[in-house]
Amino acid sequence: MNAIARQTEIIYALVVRDMMVRFGRQNLGFIWAILEPMILTTGVMLIWSLIKEPIVHGIPVIAFVMTGYLPLTLNRHMSNSTIGLLRGSSSLLYHAPISHISIVVARLILEFLASTVALLVIYFIVVSTGMIPPAIDPGLAMAAWLLIAWHFAMIGTLQGIVVMYWEPLEKFIQPYQYLQLPISGVFFMVEWMPSYGQKLLLWNPTVHCYEMFRAGFFGEEIVTHYDVGYLVMVTIILTMAAAYSLLHVRGHVTDH
Repeated sequence: MNAIARQTEIIYALVVRDMMVRFGRQNLGFIWAILEPMILTTGVMLIWSLIKEPIVHGIPVIAFVMTGYLPLTLNRHMSNSTIGLLRGSSSLLYHAPISHISIVVARLILEFLASTVALLVIYFIVVSTGMIPPAIDPGLAMAAWLLIAWHFAMIGTLQGIVVMYWEPLEKFIQPYQYLQLPISGVFFMVEWMPSYGQKLLLWNPTVHCYEMFRAGFFGEEIVTHYDVGYLVMVTIILTMAAAYSLLHVRGHVTDH
């Protein structure tokens, strides 16, 4: 228990430090980390509401956009936040109790908190103003949100580690993220696709993330396709790979 308490204190201190380094000298500070996804999502909802029909395949267009772009923002924050983090934080490793795992976990916690606050604020605004109805199954929606965070946190951790060994990879990450958007589930529901397309799309774990999140919002009003077991299995594999890599990357970082 002492070891767990010690690591908890270290991670908390790293979160506070990270927050001060990134936001302490900015006018908006931590608020900007919350406003950024809110501005993006609000802007896209406005544009879609102007160019699309109010209802898309039985789903209010504003609700459809919100349930796509908020998870997308969480995806981006969790998967991009650790790129360059390990090398930039190498000086912290001179303190024996601090490990790569605690550094990465602290950064991911900060990104998760910012994205979650943005989700709750936007949800409160659109529901209280009557723009969309409340989520039918909030528990399922939040479970999906946590799985999305976990899944993309592990992807981001692995990306950050690979970049440590091969820096040119960093230039390919953003183009890859844009290229995979059309098959990610942000802009469509699996049910809208032909049967052969559905089978192919469901091999992509990201699709299960968006389908599950939307299932929590819309319930049985729409048909969703997702497999929690498949998503968890893939994410556990990513977690094991990320944990193993973090335990063996210390020497490489301190040598550079």
